[in-house]
Amino acid sequence: MTQDKKLVLVDGSSYLYRAFHAMPDLRGPAGQPTGAIRGMVNMLAALQKEHPADYAVCVFDASGPTFRDAIYPEYKANRSPMPDDLRAQIEPIHEVVRLLGWTVLAVPGIEADDVIGTLARQAAAQGVQVLISSGDKDLSQLVTERITIIDTMNGKRRDVAGVTAEFGVPPAQMIDFQALVGDTVDNVPGVHKVGPKTAAKWLAEFGSLDALMARAGEVKGAAGENLRAALAWLPTGRELVTIKTDCDLSAWVAGLPALDLIATGAAQTSVLADFYQKHGFKGLAQALQAKASTPTPTSTSTTFPAMPGESGDLFADHSASPVAEAAQQRPVVYDTILNWADFDQWLARLQRAELVALDTETTALDALRAQLVGISFSVQPGEAAYIPLAHSGPDAPAQLPLEQVLARLKPWLEDARCAKLGQHVKYDRHVLANHGIEVRGYVHDTMLQSYVLEVHKPHNLASLALRHTGRKGLDYEDLCGKGAHQIPFAQVAVDKAAAYACEDADQTLDVHQALWPLLQANERLRAIYELEVRSSEVLYRIERNGVLIDAQLLAQQSQQLGQRIVQLEQEAYAIAGQPFNLASPKQLGEIFFDKLAMPVVKKTATGARSTDEEVLEKLAEDYPLPAKILEHRSLSKLKGTYTDKLGALALPRTGRVHTHYAQAVAVTGRLSSNEPNLQNIPVRTPEGRRIREAFIAPPGRVIASCDYSQIELRIMAHLSGDQALLHAFQHGLDVHRATAAEVFGVALDQVTSEQRRYAKTINFGLIYGMSSYGLAKALGLDNQAAKNYIQRYFERYPGVLQYMEETKARAKAQGYVETVFGRRLVLPEINSPNGPRRAAAERAAINAPMQGTAADLIKMAMVAVQQQLDAQQPDILMLMQVHDELVFELPETQVDWLREQVPRLMAGVADLKVPLLAEVGVGANWEAAH
Repeated sequence: MTQDKKLVLVDGSSYLYRAFHAMPDLRGPAGQPTGAIRGMVNMLAALQKEHPADYAVCVFDASGPTFRDAIYPEYKANRSPMPDDLRAQIEPIHEVVRLLGWTVLAVPGIEADDVIGTLARQAAAQGVQVLISSGDKDLSQLVTERITIIDTMNGKRRDVAGVTAEFGVPPAQMIDFQALVGDTVDNVPGVHKVGPKTAAKWLAEFGSLDALMARAGEVKGAAGENLRAALAWLPTGRELVTIKTDCDLSAWVAGLPALDLIATGAAQTSVLADFYQKHGFKGLAQALQAKASTPTPTSTSTTFPAMPGESGDLFADHSASPVAEAAQQRPVVYDTILNWADFDQWLARLQRAELVALDTETTALDALRAQLVGISFSVQPGEAAYIPLAHSGPDAPAQLPLEQVLARLKPWLEDARCAKLGQHVKYDRHVLANHGIEVRGYVHDTMLQSYVLEVHKPHNLASLALRHTGRKGLDYEDLCGKGAHQIPFAQVAVDKAAAYACEDADQTLDVHQALWPLLQANERLRAIYELEVRSSEVLYRIERNGVLIDAQLLAQQSQQLGQRIVQLEQEAYAIAGQPFNLASPKQLGEIFFDKLAMPVVKKTATGARSTDEEVLEKLAEDYPLPAKILEHRSLSKLKGTYTDKLGALALPRTGRVHTHYAQAVAVTGRLSSNEPNLQNIPVRTPEGRRIREAFIAPPGRVIASCDYSQIELRIMAHLSGDQALLHAFQHGLDVHRATAAEVFGVALDQVTSEQRRYAKTINFGLIYGMSSYGLAKALGLDNQAAKNYIQRYFERYPGVLQYMEETKARAKAQGYVETVFGRRLVLPEINSPNGPRRAAAERAAINAPMQGTAADLIKMAMVAVQQQLDAQQPDILMLMQVHDELVFELPETQVDWLREQVPRLMAGVADLKVPLLAEVGVGANWEAAH
């Protein structure tokens, strides 16, 4: 045995669960579940490629009890039973792993961890380097200089230094560490309320669990009491968490010292091909046949081998579609265009192509400030070209002049008849607009395709390519570096830049060919996608328009806020009787609870007295100091986030701020904005509302705000079909007053302002899944009174309760809910065994259709209004979309037109069971328009 030999041990039980949950619900020709099988094949293939080894074993848990069950009958008692669809795939998984050349072990009476521990230690003792592939942190106790663990899900590597950094103790102390902390997954108790930090601190101080137990009397406080209460249990707990490394495996791996029987074997190609056919993996079967000889194309261009994905990625679906199989097998031909002859040839190809994938390489992430470094195209899978335009590295070749290239591309780029495709199209449109080109003809955006089809997954190109084509591309940081050492893309060597840029365009085309047929097959999802594409066009216009900022007013507000913040600090010092750091939880705790004897409202997870926002709000009801600190925090946030920064974010050439609307972030379909975030400007305080005064119109123009009235309650009425709610909206009643009349049993004209406030809180609270506890807190009531209000509400609005129950049941059955228009809102935790996560998913199931439908409606409104503006009022600019509100800048002479037409257009985008209502305000600034 020589020291350069390597053994790879795979925690097969961990792998198969990951494969089962990561993959879609694939089915074989006979309808049998096959997703976990396919995922297992992908993960092992990626591992073999990344870590070739002399010996390879995949270890699974065998059914039946082990020695730990005899020691502690409650061991693993909390684990959910294996899903039936996974259980049906266990035997085929064992079979295919063997066919791939792995040794498979599942030893009755011995857990997989103990088999792995035994093999790892015996091999390491013979000078073999051991690599364990698992996400199970319990295996960290096995780590030595010769035994390393990798977690393929997150790329984590646990060597001696890695374990020490992650857990705060070296591998040699991990058994004692685990005994103290316990293992909730395996139902092994530790010391009550002792977490990783405390366990690591104790072991650093006392050296071992035995020493700690012997000196338990020295540990003070509640933690010490809990430790002493656990002394009788800890030896048993330690035995349960200790991985055995001396199991007798002779009956399963005869002659283990020679390791001959676990040598990595060759795949059994013919039998494996039959297995793939039997389970519907036609692409894998074809790949086996093609693997023997792959033709190399002849071309003067640079040819790169296709890069298969690392299939252990959690999101790697790797469906056996023809697109994915072709993408993984073919070589690719990428051209670098450095002369006009090649340029003319490619321009002709662009002009003839039915669809072109287009991508830009730039100087910045800020779309309105970014300049082109290069541009790439792909007209058919596996073929792409890159035109470097501004590379300045020391070895950069002569490049075609940027202005001349753009002048010759401009007619094609601006021709709406030439169909184009991109990944995050809005960004590329801005970049080209910075160079005077208004791109037309964008018909597809792969980011938006993914957002509509799989809202709960990442939508960046690298994830999409890996998930849908099995290709792992070049990484930006590999080219440019990280952090302070990162170089601009313009300094990347042109050959490497070309490979990266061409690959982006090529992968975009590949991903489109995988996703577009899925959208075409579902009419409702296709309609949502087409809405997103049209919305992207409008958002591009909104971002380009920007909104004018009064920087001088913001500076004045900053100064005033700063003065008030200093004044609040002095007032807080006076109440406390001493100066202190208002942001220090430790100092706040000492002043609140030790000096001023305020009651302790709650404690943190570590047992410290909490001074979080909730505690401050509670204490502020009776004490002046917490109220001062809350106001100080609020004003400091306003100053730091808005009044100090908004002016600096304005584009110098326009004097306007140009926010970026992220279209593919919120799972409900709502937009989010950043740099600056216009959707979170606080409007409940006078200081917050004043910030909107700095959003102004130029001379001769005004700001108009058009906003849907009570949109989510109207959607609730439509979805639930509740007769009382429908009646209120259909007859133009004040819905909160109507609810108060129902809940409190009084006539409409007898409803008090306080009753209406209660009803408003109930109306909005229940559609967000508010509990009786939350309602009691919001209204300042006891819990029973809040329960009574909710019960009365549902008695008066039974349709709402029925909708909620039916929606939860439907979500549990299908794993998602839908908006009125068909947008899918996926709920991965809806059937979770974890109670709080499941409850949160149930609340989301009720609310998401309302939020999502509201998001669909405002996008429809944006599109409809912009079309009308283009046709009739090009001088009216749409500036912002903030939740259910559209904000415009327009000539004073066009106010009457806007007041009449925009509410009509917004109300007419959909026909619900209740009328949609949009209200308009006009003023010199955004605040005045409300």
